[in-house]
Amino acid sequence: MEQRDRVERDEWQEAAAEAGAAATAAQRDAVAPAAGSEGPGVLDFPPMPAEPEAEAVPLTITGVQLFWLRMPLVAPFETSYGRVDRRECLLVRLEARHPEAGVVEGWGEVVADADPGYSYETTGTAWHVLTEFILPALPGRTFATPGQWRAACEWVRGHPMAKAGVEMALLDARSRARGVPLWQEYGGDPARRRIPVGVSVGIQPSLDALLATVERFLEQGYRRIKIKIKPGYEVEPVRALRQRFGSIPLMVDANAAYTLADAGRLRALDDYGLMMIEQPLHEDDLLDHAALQRQLATPVCLDESVKHVHGAREALALGSGRIINIKQGRVGGPIDARRIHDLCRRYGIPVWCGGMLETGVGRAHNIALTTLPGFTLPGDTSGSDRYYHEDVIDPAVRVGPDGTVEVPQEPGLGYRVVPERVEKYTLRHRSWHAS
Repeated sequence: MEQRDRVERDEWQEAAAEAGAAATAAQRDAVAPAAGSEGPGVLDFPPMPAEPEAEAVPLTITGVQLFWLRMPLVAPFETSYGRVDRRECLLVRLEARHPEAGVVEGWGEVVADADPGYSYETTGTAWHVLTEFILPALPGRTFATPGQWRAACEWVRGHPMAKAGVEMALLDARSRARGVPLWQEYGGDPARRRIPVGVSVGIQPSLDALLATVERFLEQGYRRIKIKIKPGYEVEPVRALRQRFGSIPLMVDANAAYTLADAGRLRALDDYGLMMIEQPLHEDDLLDHAALQRQLATPVCLDESVKHVHGAREALALGSGRIINIKQGRVGGPIDARRIHDLCRRYGIPVWCGGMLETGVGRAHNIALTTLPGFTLPGDTSGSDRYYHEDVIDPAVRVGPDGTVEVPQEPGLGYRVVPERVEKYTLRHRSWHAS
């Protein structure tokens, strides 16, 4: 058993190294010399990826519900920008009528945090934008494709997490109307019946606590460990993990806590064979990320910096990182998440699915997203019990002893949203219905 696990972990490490090397070559080739110039050259920007084609599934929205939830976490979760012991999010429920399937529902999750540490969006701003501008206009309207919905809300500037929650619900409703599992609506690979997953470990009160926490997750089968870091807390925890657990697939996440002046601290991590350093610098500084990546052997992975498909194109052209973390809430929804996936796959850039402490609703959507073929590295879609004593879905998302999560094959989410649990954790609720 231990030998098999060691072989599998070595395979993931080799895959990450090969993917990083391929990404470096692709980014190098993207810089072409300017015609007749001896200067450094001009950037050859990758073309904008097309919106995926979608089958026409006419859904007339008959009702919308919005729930503001507050759920206690199993344990506090600390990053470089703060510590939380409870999770606030919004759940969107659409009810729609299809000409043949009749009445169907769809669920989505707005993954914004209670505070603006990770993003300018919060549960409060999302509630405001959705209740005042987006949701009241939906009942009575018919959308045959996700593109029609996107065009209808395009006038609202920004607020990608708010929009993403509605788009997720629409894709769930479409898959139920078609009678297919949600991953088909995302365009996933039918051969992916189980997906490998990793786990994200917050900053712990001591090294002993970190080692004990990581050991517990490895025993549960998780394929990859990610730890949060911040200035002054990077080399020591990584060294301790390598000394205790050897060559486990390991990465670190800085949540934009460093500057280019800290390059020396980050270069010290090159000695420990990490899969990647996630989001080391300011979210809007693609130039400094490119400068940092040239100084590091370890791949830089972009998270907060890639807010949309436009940013992904810029990052690839500049060489700002060799890996991209795709969070569909951060980039505006499933459709743009897939466009970024398609762009990265074309240029050999590995992607993986990040997490936002989602409830089972958002977790189910992440599972569906991860069935796309370009998701070659284990994501953060850990089991429900990683964060919650009681999830809002049944059954809970569970990680198997082999470190994988099963991809549901039933129509829609593949999980049942339990109304009593949603009600139990709801702070506020609004609803709109067609007249």
